Amino acid sequence: MRWALAAVLALGLLAGGYALVLAQVSGERGIAPTASSADLEVRGIAVDVRAESGAEARDQAWRQAQREAWEQLGGPAISDSQLAGMVSAIVIQRERIGPKRYIATLGVTFDRQRAGRFLGGTTRARSSAPMLLIPVTASAGTYTAFERRNPWQRAWAEFNPGTSRIDYVRPSGAGGDSLLLNFGQAGRRSRAWWSSTLDQYAAADVLVAAVRLEHAFPGGPITGTFTARYGPDSKPLDSFNLEAAGPDALGDMLGQAVEAMDAIFEQALADGKLRPDPTLRLGGSGRVDPAIQRLIQIGRAIQQRDRAVASANAPASNEGAAAAPEGGAAAAPAPAVVRAITVQFATPDPATFDATLTAMRQVPGVRALAVTSTAIGGTSVMSVSFGGEQAALAAALRQRGFAVREGSGAIAISR
Repeated sequence: MRWALAAVLALGLLAGGYALVLAQVSGERGIAPTASSADLEVRGIAVDVRAESGAEARDQAWRQAQREAWEQLGGPAISDSQLAGMVSAIVIQRERIGPKRYIATLGVTFDRQRAGRFLGGTTRARSSAPMLLIPVTASAGTYTAFERRNPWQRAWAEFNPGTSRIDYVRPSGAGGDSLLLNFGQAGRRSRAWWSSTLDQYAAADVLVAAVRLEHAFPGGPITGTFTARYGPDSKPLDSFNLEAAGPDALGDMLGQAVEAMDAIFEQALADGKLRPDPTLRLGGSGRVDPAIQRLIQIGRAIQQRDRAVASANAPASNEGAAAAPEGGAAAAPAPAVVRAITVQFATPDPATFDATLTAMRQVPGVRALAVTSTAIGGTSVMSVSFGGEQAALAAALRQRGFAVREGSGAIAISR
């Protein structure tokens, strides 16, 4: 009877935990980036056209927006048909359609290859490493990144970084993004945690675009304080303030802020501040910064020299001495076979996650490791490249205080 009650209780807890995780990742959370090309884009063109019908007014307004956007780019005088052939998209920011009137704010995107022969110039090549972007909003005491859809996330999704020198990695916020890239992650300092997260998004470092929105009163002016931060230490780059007349103007203010943020990041790149943190390369892929690798080589050379001096000063012992092979050279030891071993490790909290990764890297024979699954409060998984037998790795981990269970090509460890 007791076993039955325990089983029912365990199933209930498991179902509750599953429902909690499902609630955290389900629902309409993601906003996919709408533009990511090197095309030329002009936004914020206001049009107000009257005609015999709403459809005719819209067509005239779109042609008017194309001409105004072309003038803003400094293009020469060309016919409407030539201009239409270079337009790749019309972006509707806001619109109102009446029976004989069309009022809207539009954006016009021109194909760079076709428009380039009239405008001249070449596309600026991206020169930054891939940078993971996390937009953070603080409003009414609530801090939000990708936990739910918000206007700041949408403004970055609608931004076209094709002509920017920053190579942005912009998550949509769907699925597990809301768990990995939350406000708490933006303020985390753990290199092991950041290395694992950046590996999953194929990014070299992180950029945090933070905004604090302050409402004067419901429906009234909104003041935004914007701060650009960089790296796992959240180093501030610059900040500025903008104001919107009301909720209807919030989208325009955030669009201007995105452009200003991009300019800050580009200036930081030009100033040499936007360099990937070398300490982030020690995790995941097993790649080590060249300077650190050089220090390791120097340390090993010192150890070999000390061993040679100790051997030369030690008295020779004839008893039990092994005869050297012909030619006077000692037989070289056979190289160890490098095996990929799956390691499951209990991670009740972030500190245990970091400590386990650090301890694994310190085990002799571990060549590289990569975290394949992260589950704080559960069991995480990593793949370890080990020079030797699985039993040797298990024995080394037991010596370091881990409880080890061995399986076929995999082991499970816990404290």
